[in-house]
Amino acid sequence: MATNAVDETEATQATTDEKAVDTTKSDEVPQTGVPAAAEDAQTKEESPSGVGQGAAAVVSAALGVVSLTGSWIGTVASARQNLIGQLETAQNAGVAQQIQAVYGDAWQTTALWGGLFALIALVTGVVTLARPAFGTPGRIQAPWIKSVAWAGVALGVIGLFLAVLKYTGVLLGLPSAS
Repeated sequence: MATNAVDETEATQATTDEKAVDTTKSDEVPQTGVPAAAEDAQTKEESPSGVGQGAAAVVSAALGVVSLTGSWIGTVASARQNLIGQLETAQNAGVAQQIQAVYGDAWQTTALWGGLFALIALVTGVVTLARPAFGTPGRIQAPWIKSVAWAGVALGVIGLFLAVLKYTGVLLGLPSAS
């Protein structure tokens, strides 16, 4: 019987050792899967998201709208030029000279600021559209970014065209003082 009790004790220890070995092996399996998930997350973080290009496209379109509707800085510059024209015009100056000094120069200043905003909108839109050519090969620009950038380019071209027409007096020129 004593031998039988010793055999049972050895059998229990052997079973416990096998379970310990099995548990250790099962713990090792999930650890090999963790680095693969970490590599996927790291790859996603390294790839650019296109947020900068989207922001540039929206800025381009917004600047195009500003070039068409006018800006605060353009209004202030126009009012300043109007005041300078009033101060520099002599009382005995002719009507045509007074109109040009007071209103014409202010109108041209507004056109210059509108043209500047249009030019910045145009350049920003073109750079946004050309950016993928210099980026990661095979990466496609989101369609909405292209659409908004093209809108910025179109608004910039229209704004620049209207600014030139306003500055030269072809569009809403000064009245003649004859």
